[in-house]
Amino acid sequence: MTALSICLALLAAIGNAGASVLQRRAAADIGPGRPQGRSSAAGALLRQRVWIWGAALLGLSGICQALALATGPLAVVQPVMSSELLFTLVLGGVVFRRRPDRRTQLAFAAMAVGLAGFLALAAPTGGRSTAPAAQWLWTGVCVAVTVGLLMAVSPRLPSAPRAAVVGTATAIGFALTAALMKDALGRLPDGVGALLSTWQPYAAVILGLGSFVLLQVALRAGSLAASQPALTLGDALLSVVLGVVLFEEHVHLGVRAVFEVVALGLLFWGCLQLARSPLLTEGGEDGAQKW
Repeated sequence: MTALSICLALLAAIGNAGASVLQRRAAADIGPGRPQGRSSAAGALLRQRVWIWGAALLGLSGICQALALATGPLAVVQPVMSSELLFTLVLGGVVFRRRPDRRTQLAFAAMAVGLAGFLALAAPTGGRSTAPAAQWLWTGVCVAVTVGLLMAVSPRLPSAPRAAVVGTATAIGFALTAALMKDALGRLPDGVGALLSTWQPYAAVILGLGSFVLLQVALRAGSLAASQPALTLGDALLSVVLGVVLFEEHVHLGVRAVFEVVALGLLFWGCLQLARSPLLTEGGEDGAQKW
């Protein structure tokens, strides 16, 4: 089942990446003479068939993520989902006909090896499908206090640290949203009525929307290189913690912890370099338009 959840999480990550690239392609197709105003620009995007396909692909990726959470540990699914950035750059390079430079290729390898190494060493297994109400209460309080402190501090920081701090708050929101989805899906065997009578699915929708808003704030607060590592690693690491605390998933530590830290460091470095890639930065090294 863990192998199945990994495959589904990879499909979800590829779907998210494909949706992002298609929607950026639609935005680029509008051209420099794009309509003025947010409503006009949104209307132009909605008329783009490529954008609609991207939205549909995003829905399919959400289904794959839900199935992955229903069949495997949270501590496995969300770290695997962090590969979305890698797939975004690969697919974007193909669609926009921009080849990654050597540094970007090295970052690809570092992120892939770091992620695979961490999952192989930590080897999250087991766990329950739902969490007790008391566990959710304490987790909710801790998350609310942490996110509140981060958002209170962020306006006083310069651009790059502010983006990293808001990115961390966003990652916390996405990780908790995934945990709520897993808990809700764990109640599905009791029937759809039992699922809809619980608070978890509604909390997941509200928190997911709030996290999406925070993501926009993080992206506007500073460069992608400042926010993306916090988003990627924050989501992955907190999901491991939530998997252990809420769902009693087992993670191997001991002597392996040293090598797990090395693998995470490699993952962090790869993520940082990918966020700085000319494929994402304005103008790039060859002057191509940012996508």
